[in-house]
Formats: sequence, structure tokens, C-alpha cells
Amino acid sequence: MKQNRQSWYIITVFAILKFSVAFVLIHPAFELHRDEFLYLADARHLSWGYIEMPPMLALLGRISIWLGATEATVYVWGGLFGAATLIITGMMVMKLGGNRFAVFIACLSFLCSGFLRMHVLFQPNFLDVFFWTWASYLIVRWIQTDSVKYLYWLGVCFGLGMLGKYSMAFYILSFGLAVLCTSKRKWLSRPSFYYAMALGLLIFLPNLLWQIRHHFPFMHHMDLLAKQQLQYNSRMDFIVNQLLIAFPCCFVWLGGLAYLLISKSGRKYIAIAIIYIGIISILLYFNGKGYYAAAIYPSLIAFGSVWMDKLVSRKSWRWVAYAGPAFMLFITWRILPMLLPYQSPEKLAAYYPQHAISKPALIWEDHREHALPQDFADMLGWKEMTEKTARIYLALPDSVKQTTMVYGDNYGQAAAMAFYGKKLGLPEIYSDNASFAFWLPDQFNYKHFLFVCAELPEADDAFFHHWGKTEILDSVTNPLSRQYRNKIIFYSNPDDSVKILAEKATLKEKLEFNYR
Repeated sequence: MKQNRQSWYIITVFAILKFSVAFVLIHPAFELHRDEFLYLADARHLSWGYIEMPPMLALLGRISIWLGATEATVYVWGGLFGAATLIITGMMVMKLGGNRFAVFIACLSFLCSGFLRMHVLFQPNFLDVFFWTWASYLIVRWIQTDSVKYLYWLGVCFGLGMLGKYSMAFYILSFGLAVLCTSKRKWLSRPSFYYAMALGLLIFLPNLLWQIRHHFPFMHHMDLLAKQQLQYNSRMDFIVNQLLIAFPCCFVWLGGLAYLLISKSGRKYIAIAIIYIGIISILLYFNGKGYYAAAIYPSLIAFGSVWMDKLVSRKSWRWVAYAGPAFMLFITWRILPMLLPYQSPEKLAAYYPQHAISKPALIWEDHREHALPQDFADMLGWKEMTEKTARIYLALPDSVKQTTMVYGDNYGQAAAMAFYGKKLGLPEIYSDNASFAFWLPDQFNYKHFLFVCAELPEADDAFFHHWGKTEILDSVTNPLSRQYRNKIIFYSNPDDSVKILAEKATLKEKLEFNYR
């Protein structure tokens, strides 16, 4: 009883630390990330689905909007789900027989891993981590008790997880493999197994029906992702990234995997190892990004902590009880400037060239080295861009404002202006990128077009050829921002073809996804 109480004290302290990270370790000069702006834009148009994701994150975003739509109201979700995942990990350790040292190692490992960065961003990834970890906990309890109630809860977890992020399907498929390969296959002859899985399908059904109705826009999204990003991935890089995801505590989760595969007491839970191997195999086959597998590591950390507890109980290995945490803390301290933007952009940009360890973090999707990590650069320049756009718009005569469409060329520009623009006097913001395409007006009754873009329109873009006057009025001037030199262009004096081209393009976009 005393051990349990002390373990819960440890879990509580670490959960509070985990929740506080975004509020304490993000420098105020940094804004929200471009993807966060998109998910908050989705939140203003609640639906059972979106091109880029299932509906759960948008619902959380809607609550943030109700609470005032500030950075703090957005940070809270990563903190809450991060703390909840840490609690479940600690509970898993306790159910596996780990004492307070094992709980401490698990919590410290979770805090010192790549999840330190993942839980400061309002993205579906933190939902994946939570639901995968919860699923592993339920599987452990199902193995221990053989009780059907954990199977039903697992169905609930699978259904909610699919509403959070579609990559839950990787876990579900690997779970099916684990059932086939272990003694749990006896449940395949029991109706309750199928009832539990049907419960998960029932929870996920509204989004599935939405996908069917709209011609599976998620598949369109994945096709673009495969063409634009995944084809450049290296399978060797994917494998290396598995070590980097939780590098400060890699010896813990690797020990956990070995414990599951080799130890007599660990093999009871070999289903978790099979799930891990299944997920890695699926992602290797589809050439997935390294972080797609990140959500499975809290489960391995839990088993690794139990293994480490057993290891340090031997006199010759007691030094590991001190060396292990010291190593985790030291490595985390060394890589913290790459994990979190806790200093000003200028200080971070000055820091990186002096430390060779920083170089890999500075390589962006364009495979070139930049002054800041891409995610950090994507958290700058949005306010400047929106304020300049608003200043231009507000300076227009009232008669011109009424016939001016404000438009972002990509979802980051449009979503950031939608987030900041209302307080600055901007009208509704439009784009044809991501789910913004669903919200375009069917009728184009505009005589002026205030356009924010990274590059000038392509020469073969007919829409822009039919405006009589083009003025580049301003741009983003922050050189550390990924939005550096984004342009604000004002188009006026359109001919009759502009309306026809705009409405035709919108109709085509909406018909593709049956969104009329």
C-alpha cells in the first residue's frame, strides 16, 4: 500500500510537470504552428470529418475558441493528453508489478523523450499517443484477467482513436495479428470479441459515413502526401528515427522490447511486442515517416521500466539506477534547444551554429539547412502577415471592402489570418487549400482580391490573367520565419472571365468531394 501511494505521488508530480511544459518552455516570441492554425480553422466549421483529419481535434479546438482562442487555450490540450498518457503509463507499470523506482523511470523516460516536443503542438499526434498507450494498458489488463470488460473498453478505445487519427488503424491491424499469434486467439470463437470490435466500429461510424459520402477525401490527402513527401523518405532513416524518437531513454524501451521477447515473465505480454513489430513492418512497407510509430513507445517504456527495476535489484547493476536517470537528464538538456523553442528565435539561431549536434534539426523538407528547425520557423511571421494584411484591408474605402475577398494561397496563411484577423477587422478568409476548399462561396461576386502567397502565381494560372491591375503592397520581413518574403498582393479591375473561372474551379473542387 505504501509503495502504491509513493508511486502515485511520483506520477502526480510528473503529470503536473508534463502539463506545464508548453506554458513554461515556449518563448512568447513564438506563435502557433501553421498546422495548429488549420485545425483551429476546422474547429470553426464543426463536421464529422475533414480532408486532413478526423473530427476529434476540431472539437477540442472549438472548446479552445469558446474559451477565448488564445495560445494558452490551445496549449492546454497537449498538456492534458500528455499528462493523461503519462498517468496511464505509470498505471501500466504498477499493474506489471513495478515498484516506485520503475514508475519513476517510466515517468522520467516519457518526460525526456520526443514527446516533450510532441505535446506542445496542437496536432492529432498527441491523440494517437494517448489512445495507443491506453489500448496497450487495456490489453495488459485483458491478458492478466481474461475479462471481457477490458475487451469492450478496447473497442471503445479503438473507435475513439480512429476519431482522433486514422493511424490508429496500424495499431488495430497489428492487434489482430497479435491475437492470431497468441493464446488470445481462443477469443475469436466467442461472440463477445466481435461485439467489442463492433462497438469500436459503431463509434467510428459517423466519420466513416462522412468519408463515404464525400468520396474519401482522406485518401486524396494521403495520395498527395505520398507524392509530395513520403516518396522522399528513406527506410533506413525511418529505422534510425526509431532510436531518435526516444533517444534519451532508448536503453529503457529497447530493454522493454527485449524483456517481452526473451524474459519468461515478459513473454506473457508478447502481444505488445507483436503489435510493435506489426506497426513497424506496416510503416516500413508504406514508407512512412519515422514519427508515425512514436505512439507505441510509451508502452515499451512501461515494460522497460519493469525490466530496469529487476536489473538494478542485482547488486552488480545498482549503479544503473543512478547512471540511467543521469544519462536521460544530460541528453535531454543537450538536445532541449532542438526540442522546444524556449529561447528567443534570435538566441536559438545564434546557438545552433556553435553546436554540431543541432545540424540535423536544421534540415527542412527542402533538404537544405536553415537557421531554425522547420517547426520553429513555422511558428513565426503569422502575426506580422495578418497585421499587414489587415492594415491594407482597413485602408480601403468601404465600397471596396464590400467587394474584396481576402485569400490565402495555402492553409497556413488562410488559417493564421482567420485566427488573428477577426480582432483586427478582417472579413472571412478563403482558400482552396485543405478543408478550406469546402468553405468557398459558390458565387464569386468580388471585384477586388487581396491575396497572400509565398510565390507569385504560375504563368499558366488563368484566373490571375484577367485582373486589370496588380499591386504587391507588402511582405513578411522576419528572416527567421518560414513565411519570410510571403507577399500581400492586391488585384483589381477584373474582366468577366474572373467570375466564370472562380466559380468553375470552386464547383469542380466541391463536386470532387461531393460537398454541395
